[in-house]
Amino acid sequence: MGIAEKLRADEKIIGLPLTQKEQWWLWHKENPEVWELFERFTFEAIDAGHTRLSPWLIVNMIRWETTVRTTGEFKIKNDYIAYYSRLFMAMHPKHDGFFRTKRMKNDD
Repeated sequence: MGIAEKLRADEKIIGLPLTQKEQWWLWHKENPEVWELFERFTFEAIDAGHTRLSPWLIVNMIRWETTVRTTGEFKIKNDYIAYYSRLFMAMHPKHDGFFRTKRMKNDD
């Protein structure tokens, strides 16, 4: 059983709603093409000489460039954009600070 299935099972057993971060993680695991495009477009911007950029620009490029149907009930939620920028910088520490971040309301 993967993490997505465990989170769904826990939600049903415990009866507590998933946090926004948990909801994003489930959606992220079910829609890997979004992450692939996020990385690709971010690296294109870095290769073009940008030292800072808005993650909203990257996500809107994904929205513009593709008509990929996601497996969830919705397309990329705006609430998930901050998680993608944080994931990018965590996965690519050399580019930490490329996206400006601030504390999220739901941060633990």
